[in-house]
Parts: sequence; C-alpha cells; structure tokens
Amino acid sequence: MGKYLNPGKAAFERAVRSEVFVDKTRMLAFLNSVVGTQQQYVSVSRPRRFGKTMAISMVCAYYGHGADARELFSQRDIAGTEPVLVGGDELPWDAYLGAFDVVRVVMTDFLKRDARPQDALVHLQRLVARDIVRCYPDADYLDQEDLVQTMEDAFYHTGRRFVVVVDEWDAIFRMRKQDRAGQEAYLDFMRDWLKDKEFLALAYITGILPIKKYGEHSALNMFDEYSMTSPKTLAEYAGFTSDDVRRICEDKGLRFDAMRDWYDGYRLSNRPSRELVDGAGADAGDGRVYEIYAPLSVVSAARYRRLENYWSRTETYEALAEYIRMDFDGLKEAVALLMDGGRLRVDTSTYQNDMATFHSRDDVLSLLIHLGYLGFDDEREEVFVPNREIMAEFASSTKAAEWSGALAAYERSKELLHATLSAGDRRRAEA
Repeated sequence: MGKYLNPGKAAFERAVRSEVFVDKTRMLAFLNSVVGTQQQYVSVSRPRRFGKTMAISMVCAYYGHGADARELFSQRDIAGTEPVLVGGDELPWDAYLGAFDVVRVVMTDFLKRDARPQDALVHLQRLVARDIVRCYPDADYLDQEDLVQTMEDAFYHTGRRFVVVVDEWDAIFRMRKQDRAGQEAYLDFMRDWLKDKEFLALAYITGILPIKKYGEHSALNMFDEYSMTSPKTLAEYAGFTSDDVRRICEDKGLRFDAMRDWYDGYRLSNRPSRELVDGAGADAGDGRVYEIYAPLSVVSAARYRRLENYWSRTETYEALAEYIRMDFDGLKEAVALLMDGGRLRVDTSTYQNDMATFHSRDDVLSLLIHLGYLGFDDEREEVFVPNREIMAEFASSTKAAEWSGALAAYERSKELLHATLSAGDRRRAEA
C-alpha cells in the first residue's frame, strides 16, 4: 500500500469505531451495480460537513486490493443487501471486495493558490505514478512520469483494473475562481485521465460544486451527477436521514424533536418525474422524499449534548454575505423573505457551477444550495432556509448597516400586503 495507491481500511475503521457512526455501506451496492458499465463515472457534490470524506474512506476500504476488509464489512449493512443484477448476472454484496487497485487523490493537496495548476498536475502525476511503480516494480513501464501510461502498464501486468477516487475535485473552481486557462487545463487532464480507459473499473469524484459547464469543456460529460439539486439514486446517502437521527437520539437519550428543529430541513428526493411515469402504468409516488441532516452538526450535538451552531466556517462562510451583496434582481429582499420563513421558486439550470459566473439572482441562490445555506425542493423548484442552525448564519451575515434598507423595504412590503388583504376581507364582509 502507498499514500495514493490502495490506502487501505484504516480511515474507515476509525469512522466505524467513533462514538457516533451511521452505517451508509448500502451505497456500495449501488456502486457495484455501475462498476464496469457505461455508468461507472459517478460525481457526488455535497456541502461541507456532509460526510463526503467518510464515504470516500469506505469506498477505498471496500474496493482496495490488499485492504483485508472482509470482517469489517461483513458486520455492516452492505452484507445484508440483496444481490444486484448487472448484465444478467447476480452480484453478491462482496463481489468486488478487495477486487481493484484504488488510486485516491485529494486535489487540495496539489492545487495550491500560489502554484500554476498545470505545474500541480505534473507533480500529481509523478507522485501517483511513483506509488504504482513501487508497488509493481516488475511491470514494463514506458514512461513513469505519464500517469495514464503507467496505470495502463500496471493493468496489463496485474490484470487488475483501477478504481479512481478524487476528493475535493472542484478545488480549482473555488481556489482559482478567475483562472479560466488553469481550469480548462484541469478539465482536460481529468478527461484524458479517466474517459474511455480500459484500466478503469470505477471513477468516484466528490466536491461541493457540480461539474463546471464550459462549452466543449462542459465537460466531463461521461459522469453521472448526484447533487443537492438532483440527488437521484443517492438521495438517502447525502447525509443523515430522519431515521438515522432518530436512532442516534434513542441511543443517546436525546429529544428527536429538538434535534429536528435545529438541524433538519434539506429535502432530497429520488422520486421519478410525474411526466415520465404518468400513463406508463407506473405509480408517480414511487421513490421517497428524505429530510436530510448535516452529519457533523448532528454528531457534535449528540456528543456534547448541546444544541448549538456547529457550522464550519471555512472559505464558504464569507461567501454568504459576499454573494448576497451582489443584490441581483432584488436578492437582498429575497433573502429577507427566506429568513421570514418564505420560499422562492428558482431556476437552477442557468447556474454555471462555479463561484465566479453569475448573471441573475437564481444563479446566486443555486450556489447557496450547493454550499448548504439553502434547502431545495426539487418537486416544487423552491428554495428555503432549512433550519435554525442555518438561520443563525443568515442572521450573522445580515447584521451590517448595508442591510437595513433591504430589511426595512421587505417589512414595508409585508405591511402593505397585510393591509391590502385586510381591506379585501372588509369589503367582502360588508358585501
């Protein structure tokens, strides 16, 4: 095992041994169903604090050659799942346990703010290729500084395909917001590394943002995306579900209703589109709607037995106030409405999936969904403030004097609406 090749099971073992652990290993059954198919490219975007890194450690432990993780997974939920049907074959839960060489890369380790992305990608290739050569020194390598060639040579030597796992895959779009040339070079690298490669069994990438839309670079078009606006099959794995949190509260002797009030509210659905299933003999109610909680907040509240704001104030904290200041199309008043418990319809289709390209209020609101500051109802296409924890973030970010005008304007609008409705009621009563 190496730093990048087959990192093993230790990270997932630490998660399992933690004071609060929620078993999400059933997600592996879904991944097994796409291994070695046209759908083997999986992109998962979630806000910070939503368990992306834990899921990655699970993927590495399960698929990694030499991880010796059978006992670890035989005690998890994945071991009780039904076989998945792939190409007419039934695959048991352990069909791919330890079956592949796993390459894991955390892009923030390479894409530094003071380094050219092009140079960072050269460095990444050298380090990962070196791990592979050290593990399989007897393979016939043509160019040990070319990562794609090195992985291909190793595959022909071992006969074992690769699972490639990339964490923080979108770092370049957050850290180098205006570097279009660097971003395009990065997307080209990712495509050349992963697309249509015989040595690949599965590509699993995670980040905060969905895949950047860039004309012909729009890019990594081989990926199926599972995001906060379109979670599809992976909706229940986006965070903790209400059932997960209820079990934690029962185990810890805590009040579920209080936990729900503070941390619930992200509404994700895997239901089919009604237009697609109506008249086709299927029930449009198939699937489920999940109330999703941010795992870090729930775990912290359960461990410390305190209801507090556990939001992680990373680079996205200042983003909330910064983006709202843009005030596209009356954005400040829209935020005031949301803070008052209202909802807004949003068109998320125009958002370019970066942190620099905004043309409308809807683009900014779409970003705030992906950052975790807003919940999204995909059936109604509406945004809302999900819970008390996030409301505290909005309250903190709107205290500046510049907000007084927008908040006052919203209050005047409410008063005018109330007066109009009251007058209408009086006229109807008099009639």
